[in-house]
Amino acid sequence: MRIVKASLYLLPLLILFFYGCDGQEKLNPLQKGIKTEILPDQQSINSTVNFSDSGKVIAILHAGIIKMYYTRNETLLENNMQVDFYDENTRIEATITGKRGRVDDLNKDIYIYENVVVKNDSGMVLTTEKLMWRNTDKKIWTDEFVKIKTKTEDIEGYGFESDQSLRNYTIYKVTLKTEGNGL
Repeated sequence: MRIVKASLYLLPLLILFFYGCDGQEKLNPLQKGIKTEILPDQQSINSTVNFSDSGKVIAILHAGIIKMYYTRNETLLENNMQVDFYDENTRIEATITGKRGRVDDLNKDIYIYENVVVKNDSGMVLTTEKLMWRNTDKKIWTDEFVKIKTKTEDIEGYGFESDQSLRNYTIYKVTLKTEGNGL
């Protein structure tokens, strides 16, 4: 009797097993043709990266998405980004924001793109569409159109270079300067 009951349970399982293995359906491999070189080696969401020199924090980067590409020696920053620059007393002296950016992983230069805004601790505001922070000399640079607003003046022009605190800056081709009606 036990053998009959066991057979009644095993028979449907054996039928399903053999029916399922008829050889007509095969497992499909994952998508063919994906180029792995376009995929990031690492990716993180809502992340923070610290930049330091001799143990002191010099900058902290925040980004919605960070994608690291080892073979290309670059890190892409997406979904809004912010870089806070610190002085020797670890106080924020300037902040850069933008829609997206890129870090050159060999020299640690940071490139910021789209709706770039730089604010320093004294209230100066710079706006542009593209900006670079050079790690070697801690300078901010662009060859794009810039607008600067301070408490005492508004300046517009093309090409800009400054220390990261925006205290000592040069606009290479000034197109507009007004005094007295700044911030």
